[in-house]
Amino acid sequence: MEETSREAVATAVQRVAGMLQRSDQLDKVEQYRRREARKKASVEARLKAAIQSQLDGVRTGLTQLHSALLDVKDIQGSLIDVSKDWRQSINTIESLKDVKDAVVQHSQLASAVENLKNIFSVPEIVAETQQLIEQAELLQAHRKLMELECSRDDLMYEQYRMDSKNTSDMNLISIYFENVQGLSDELAKQLWMVLQRSMVTVRRDPTMLVSVVRIIEREEKIDRRMVDRKKQTGFIPPGRPKRWKDKMFEVLEGTVSTRIEGTQAVTRETDKMWLVRLLEITRKYVLDDLIVVKNLMVQCHFHLHYKFIFFCLYHNAVSTRVKELASEDLEANEIVSLLTWVLNTYKSVEMMGHPELCSECDINQLEPLLPQDVVEDLLSKYVKTFTSNITGWLRKALETDKKDWQKETEPEADQDGFYQTTLPAIVFQMFEQNLQVAAQIDGDFKEQVLKLCLKQMNTFLIRYREEVVTYKEEHLRDRQLPQCYVQYMIAIINNCQTFNESINSLKRKYSQSSEPTESDATIERTLNEVAKEGCQFLLDEVFLDLEHHLSELLTRKWLTGSHAVDTICVTVEDYFNDFNKIKKPFNQEMTSEALRRVVVEYIKAVMQKRITFKTADERREGAERMIKEADQFKFLFRKLAAGEDTDWLCGAITAIAEVFKLTDPTLLFLEVTTLVSKYPDIRSEHIQALLAVRGDASREMRQMIIGTLTENKVSYSSVAQPIFKDITVPTITMTTMTSMATAKLLK
Repeated sequence: MEETSREAVATAVQRVAGMLQRSDQLDKVEQYRRREARKKASVEARLKAAIQSQLDGVRTGLTQLHSALLDVKDIQGSLIDVSKDWRQSINTIESLKDVKDAVVQHSQLASAVENLKNIFSVPEIVAETQQLIEQAELLQAHRKLMELECSRDDLMYEQYRMDSKNTSDMNLISIYFENVQGLSDELAKQLWMVLQRSMVTVRRDPTMLVSVVRIIEREEKIDRRMVDRKKQTGFIPPGRPKRWKDKMFEVLEGTVSTRIEGTQAVTRETDKMWLVRLLEITRKYVLDDLIVVKNLMVQCHFHLHYKFIFFCLYHNAVSTRVKELASEDLEANEIVSLLTWVLNTYKSVEMMGHPELCSECDINQLEPLLPQDVVEDLLSKYVKTFTSNITGWLRKALETDKKDWQKETEPEADQDGFYQTTLPAIVFQMFEQNLQVAAQIDGDFKEQVLKLCLKQMNTFLIRYREEVVTYKEEHLRDRQLPQCYVQYMIAIINNCQTFNESINSLKRKYSQSSEPTESDATIERTLNEVAKEGCQFLLDEVFLDLEHHLSELLTRKWLTGSHAVDTICVTVEDYFNDFNKIKKPFNQEMTSEALRRVVVEYIKAVMQKRITFKTADERREGAERMIKEADQFKFLFRKLAAGEDTDWLCGAITAIAEVFKLTDPTLLFLEVTTLVSKYPDIRSEHIQALLAVRGDASREMRQMIIGTLTENKVSYSSVAQPIFKDITVPTITMTTMTSMATAKLLK
């Protein structure tokens, strides 16, 4: 308490200090005092009100507790009085046992009197009911049957109430009504017969189906009532519950299954298209039946629940049959037919998605016809079979194409005149057919098959490349065979471009992704390699024919008037008349490569030092001949459209000729420097060989030129197509040096 007082005083001091911080605030002390007094009075008033409210609540609670105590005492007294009255009435209740028995007996007698008429007329009613069943008057027969069962059940129930252990009386009643159960079974048979023929009945006599449904619904209600009474009394009549509704669904299920199985008349042995026909018949039967259910069953008072059950029954029956088909040893085309039907046709407007059925049943609410694992197994089996088949197809197509390579007639040309074989068309027709089939199943599987096709294509192209190399090697053993080697090699080169175009076409048509894959890059690389190797093989063929004429270049025979270059140009032009039937860009690349090889072979002839000019006239004559022949090459390959490299490549021959043509040896360094500046990939051994062919350069001059050029060597890394890089200069061996020294000594 003291601590609270101290805290209050401290707070008050702090507040007063806050109010009186400035001298002008002293004038307002009286106002502050009155304001604080009002606040204090207000707080005290609220405090008094709160305390008064609490006191009133306590007073009210005490009053209510006192009243409750008095009520408890009154109830206690009443319970004591009730206990006394109950003890006094026990004897009275026991004396009323006889009255109770009399009441039960009276109830039984009343029930017997009530059913007396029916009891005496049981044989007559049984006979009438039997006749009505035979006459197919099912509703009237069921009404009579219910009367008999009601009489029997009431008598048995009363007997059960009187003495549930008296089985003899129960048996007596059962024996008397023994024909009733037989009538019930006979009526049930008639009902099941009608339901088994429900699709025919609903078309011919819908009222019969109405009667059957009403009878089953009535029996279902009686079953529920009897089951409820059993829970209360423990008694249930014999034969109950009948569960005719459950039996109805069993019969309908069997009927639908029989209906589906009845469509399976075709087999693989009698028809290759057996599965397609079977599925189409199933589709037609199911669609027709469900439209009947939707339209005619309404007239038979089939409410939505029954129609939905029919949909489920047909769905389950089709699912069972489809699972049986899936478990058979299906071929690849049969797997596709089945999956296409299951995944697409079944849900389409041609069947369960038909406009007349959409309002009755949402097919998406039903379970899939085939479980996902079964679908995946079938797809896996198809992929495995397809892989095996396509490998065989590709191998067979390649073998057929290889046989064409040996023909003595030229290959066919396309509309633009380019040679080609049928291999690309055959291969991609196979791919196209299988992708069309895969697309019928779903988009993901189509993508999977496309990837598989590209993978197989990659493997096939590796084999194709190997066969092309083998084809070339066999030709080199006897260049006369096959007769159309050049033309078929051209067709092989063109096939590579056709393959590439076909692959791109397939991807655009069947792939949703435009991103290139690793397989695409591999295929493109392999096709380019095959095409370029084919071009190389053709150029090898050309230069094998030119080998003899190339060996005459830069020799004495050449200097004295050989026609080697004329023959080379004619031969090249003759070959390129066929090479014009190579598609772009390979024909242009091949022309450029041919020019490069001609120039390289010409320069090699220079570097091999087949001739050494002895006089200035020989150097002039040789240089002029080289310039003329460079112009011949330039003219020829411009005619063949070799591209922009013609001047640059042929200019190398001209530049070398200028080195030979120079008459003043003192200017030789400048001429060689000009040559090196134009063709930076030239090496010192090339310069040395050129000077050796020139024949008048002293040893000191050669060393000075080579030394200076070596010190000021220019990098040729920026040269797009170096000429001299791959040209080797023959070295002088020890044997050659010995023979040269011996010759000098002999002189």
